[in-house]
Amino acid sequence: MDFKTILVHVDDSVRSAARVGAAAAIARRSNGHVIGAALSGVSRFLYQAMPPEANDPTLALHLDFLRERARDALALFTRQMDHSGAVSYEGRLVDDEAGAGISLHARTADLVVIGQAEPGHATAPLMADFPAYVVIHSGRPVLLLPFAMGACDPGRRILVSWDASREAARALQLALPMMQRAESVTIAVFDTRGDTRTVADATAADPVPFLERHGIGAELSIVPVEQKRGHRRHEVGEALLTLAAERSADLLVMGAYGHSRFRETILGGATRTVLEGMTIPVLMAH
Repeated sequence: MDFKTILVHVDDSVRSAARVGAAAAIARRSNGHVIGAALSGVSRFLYQAMPPEANDPTLALHLDFLRERARDALALFTRQMDHSGAVSYEGRLVDDEAGAGISLHARTADLVVIGQAEPGHATAPLMADFPAYVVIHSGRPVLLLPFAMGACDPGRRILVSWDASREAARALQLALPMMQRAESVTIAVFDTRGDTRTVADATAADPVPFLERHGIGAELSIVPVEQKRGHRRHEVGEALLTLAAERSADLLVMGAYGHSRFRETILGGATRTVLEGMTIPVLMAH
């Protein structure tokens, strides 16, 4: 089992090179194919309702500008991939907005690589909830890179958040290619004291034997979480980030909890806390 097709979000931001570098590193290990997707930024549904470009010179000029910007980003992607040592890659110019476009093209990929939302950049071409939207809608494992991180090749010391939920189980399975190459894997079960069922379920469905049969040695740890004002899921997210720093983890694996209501993406407390506070790469699956 390997990541044979890796989709990476490409744009003209300074963070794009780190995403492409991480995708290329993963592709080299798995002899995989990298797809760099650059989005024009206009929803494909709006394109269908627009008048023909030939009938509207102003519209044609604007769309040409957006596509040229995407082409420039793809040119940088191609140049970086030429020097990366990755065996196979392609660039795609996608006429769509970033969230929906990446989620659609992710359906035929094994892994999606995107970046964390950067605070104070709400006016950027990306919608504010772009990472959350892709995690919830792509149906694929999503590797998110922190906005403050440069080049990286994550997956040597992996921390997995485990509560035996469907989301955690999906993340565990989809992260197997990463864990099979890791130097160490720690499975963390968070004990919130007020929810005894989580620990009971997580230890009953102990993932360690499952991982051993995949050739992965893992250690399971029960981690107590102090409750300040009742049971609050964001405290689990904070404990997860703290434990990752203490263990010097370079990759966090976790299930993502959330759903969409109209155009708004609603996330669980722990998922939202990690997306906002992450300082290491995070592999999420919904």
